[in-house]
Amino acid sequence: MPALMRRQDPSAAVSRSNSPSGNRASLDASPAIAARSGMRAAALHIWRAQWFVVIRAFAVFIALWGLAAYLVASPLQLPSPGKVFSAMVGLAEKGELLSHTLISASRLAVALGVATVIAVPLGFAMALSRELNAYIDPIVELLRPISGIAWIPLGLFIFGVGGTLPVFIMAYVAFFPLLLNTVDGVRGIDRKLLAAAETMGVGPRARMLHVVLPASMPSVMVGFRIAFASAWAAIIAAELIGSPSGLGFAIEWYRQLLMSPKVFSFIVLIGAVGYLCDLVLRALQRKLTPWSEGMGIGA
Repeated sequence: MPALMRRQDPSAAVSRSNSPSGNRASLDASPAIAARSGMRAAALHIWRAQWFVVIRAFAVFIALWGLAAYLVASPLQLPSPGKVFSAMVGLAEKGELLSHTLISASRLAVALGVATVIAVPLGFAMALSRELNAYIDPIVELLRPISGIAWIPLGLFIFGVGGTLPVFIMAYVAFFPLLLNTVDGVRGIDRKLLAAAETMGVGPRARMLHVVLPASMPSVMVGFRIAFASAWAAIIAAELIGSPSGLGFAIEWYRQLLMSPKVFSFIVLIGAVGYLCDLVLRALQRKLTPWSEGMGIGA
């Protein structure tokens, strides 16, 4: 009998599970679960709507391109989207698209790395030191209007034909957006944040790491995106003249052979790679600076 009495009564267990105290945890958790599910569903809906707009825009562009090619009626001057697609398939099968893209992308990565290592620390120093800014800013404003393409003839004398010249041109072009956006980002920090950190006894080094750097990061990321776009456009001009490989070289090579569909294939590839890389940079920007989401007009 004692063993039977110690055995739990199933009806009692059911009553305890149905009691208010037993259901409190599940009742408290259900709104949070529903909220998370609603957020995921809303995010998925927004993502689908955005991609629908993107696909529709590309469809309109391709339709206009096809119409223009039909009106021009000259495959040498303006090949149709179908001919360009067929040429891209042939180039992809031969491995030319991938090889030239990897060469140009590696040069771009080196150039952006060099520009970032120089421009970002210099931008912080110029923003924090008026004396240093007074010396460097006139030189920056003197060189900034000079196009990177203007340095190609001199670069050919210095570097010759090869992979160094495109890297130099891209680093030069990417330097100025990174530098100026870094300076603006540091100067645009809310002084109340610095004052609050100083009042709390935060040292200069900690203020730099935990206040200045995070607050200026959104502007630096915008500068990096602009620098990437400028460098990616400049690499084509540099490779057209000063390189035996890469996307720009391929465009010039097939232009001399009067193979317009292949020329347009590499042009389309340049645009596609640039667009995809910008999407990655936007995602990286949202990841590194989530506090800047929703700021600005139309955000």
